[in-house]
Amino acid sequence: MRFLGRHRGIAALVAVFILGCIVSPRNLRTGEIVFLTPGNQSNVLFEYSEYGLLAVGMTLVILTAGIDLSVGSVLGFIATLFSFLIIAKGVSLGPAVLICIIAGCGIGATNGLLVAKLRIQPFVATLAMMVAARGAAKLVSGGIKIAHGARPWYILQDAPPRVFEWMTAPYAGGWLRPVTLLFLVTIILAALIVRYTRFGRYLYAVGGNEEAARLSGVDVARTKILAYLISGITAALAGISSACRMGYGDPEAGATFELDAIAAVVIGGSSLMGGRGGVMLTLIGTLIIGYVNKILSLIGWQEAQRLLAKGVIIVLAVVIQETRRRRV
Repeated sequence: MRFLGRHRGIAALVAVFILGCIVSPRNLRTGEIVFLTPGNQSNVLFEYSEYGLLAVGMTLVILTAGIDLSVGSVLGFIATLFSFLIIAKGVSLGPAVLICIIAGCGIGATNGLLVAKLRIQPFVATLAMMVAARGAAKLVSGGIKIAHGARPWYILQDAPPRVFEWMTAPYAGGWLRPVTLLFLVTIILAALIVRYTRFGRYLYAVGGNEEAARLSGVDVARTKILAYLISGITAALAGISSACRMGYGDPEAGATFELDAIAAVVIGGSSLMGGRGGVMLTLIGTLIIGYVNKILSLIGWQEAQRLLAKGVIIVLAVVIQETRRRRV
């Protein structure tokens, strides 16, 4: 029981996976369990790559006892900006990606400065940025989805950019897509940074006890700003992925995605109070949410029912965390 308590995230993931095998319908022709098919397994990672990218940055912010409500709107803004640069203006891929990453850095750094230097509550600062980023997305797009041929002056008129198709095309026997690979590489890099760098140790110190960290010589403001900046970068990567997956830039993309990102962090086992958790736990949380949604979809639950189920799972995860925290 103690082992399960320490590794409850992995235990929950295994339980959800087994549940999926049990309740999943079977292919009427082959008798194969639909949940276990390679297509379904690879689709879970592909479909939740954007949520996972947002959750990676969110994890770092939550480790400092902060929160970033702007990531969903930043995703929408970057998806719109990336599509505008590629489709409307004909900018080549490298400069377009660079501009989007710089924009994500700027937004994240602004969030960090508001929180760390101006002492604005993270909820309020990132809520304001959430509204501003959504407004910026609509300003860039003119209120419409940016797709090839949507306006007569767009450079691309006949077909979406090739990079959109390349980023979402299946490779390695259908198991891996570049968007999925981007998510996996990002989460591994973030895990290494958190685990093996001084900055990673500072994240835990600031989230565990900010005043003690300050007295120990930790630059609290710098640590927080870097955490929000990285959250902005991962939101930018999620925005680029969203544009490639959808085939256009939607100024409404990413609405409520911040809630799924927070849910992935919490369900994985990181504490909303800061100071405890990790990036690989977020990968587990993302997979749990992805598998739960896939299972409910396979057995025919509608969107409303799936949202209710997700709400129950989040509450259970928080209750388990609180129970464990009181025992420590």
